[in-house]
Amino acid sequence: MQTAAPLLEVQGLTKRFDLRRGLARLVKPAEGHTVHALENVSLGVPRGTTLGVIGESGCGKTTLGRTVLHLQSPTAGSVRFDGQDLGRLDADGRKAIRRRMQIIFQDPYASLNPRRSVEEIVGLGLRVHHGLGRREARDRVAVMLERVGLSPAHLRRYPHQFSGGQRQRIGIARALIVEPEFVVCDEPVSALDVSIQAQIIALLGDLKRDFGLTYLFISHDLSVVAHVSDRVAVMYLGQVVEEGPARTLLEAPAHPYTQALLAAVPRVDGAARTRQRLEGDLPSPLDPPKGCRFHTRCPKAMAVCRERAPKITTVAPGHTVACHLYGEAA
Repeated sequence: MQTAAPLLEVQGLTKRFDLRRGLARLVKPAEGHTVHALENVSLGVPRGTTLGVIGESGCGKTTLGRTVLHLQSPTAGSVRFDGQDLGRLDADGRKAIRRRMQIIFQDPYASLNPRRSVEEIVGLGLRVHHGLGRREARDRVAVMLERVGLSPAHLRRYPHQFSGGQRQRIGIARALIVEPEFVVCDEPVSALDVSIQAQIIALLGDLKRDFGLTYLFISHDLSVVAHVSDRVAVMYLGQVVEEGPARTLLEAPAHPYTQALLAAVPRVDGAARTRQRLEGDLPSPLDPPKGCRFHTRCPKAMAVCRERAPKITTVAPGHTVACHLYGEAA
């Protein structure tokens, strides 16, 4: 079967934040002044598929999503969308690309302007990218609201008049109103009640099918990622440590970190998992460990893990891992 060409290609993406700039210069961390948020991340997302990105809080998932969209400029590396290098585009080129690449934010409370009505929030993209007048934009917004499970009667209401699930539907409508092809879903259900999460996940699945969307789905919940993703990338302290087809990776995880994440997922049948559970805290991105960044918490760490970073190794068709257990030291 022929593999679909990537709509999004990321090569060597690195993002570092210098704490000596701006107000953050007042902070004097003991470890250093540079946050190593992303380090040499490479991945691809074929058109019409969902790549799930999983990892603990602080591993760089959100930074990856924002840097892919160039909401934050990368320190190094490249992002290509439909063959175009985003770093080489001028202002007009980036504006055209932004219509095709959108984001659904994690917090439906903080991501909506409380002083604007639903009509203004959702319709802003139509005026900016399509130049529509107020009346035509209102009609388009009303149709989109119905598509995401709301009512045209909500047009003149404000965010504080909605529940968390309804606010997230507004955020989804805002992202899709400009007819994008690629959407970053940045933990879109983590701030919602469990009873609402399933509804939003089902809605995102329906919209992907109906509009032919491509998703980068970020989450710390492995069960959610397993449900929605075609492929999964596992991140640890700014790096991708394992990537592969969702079913393959979840049924036969290669990296000890992925194994530990799976061990922490409760089983419905109550059976105990035999894999090593993850212990300890994520090291500081201000001073990441040398060698393999996971070696300080890894139950299978070897001397070589402390000395040099592992190379990416293919362990099965389409399934790669960055671990010395499968590389030259194996």
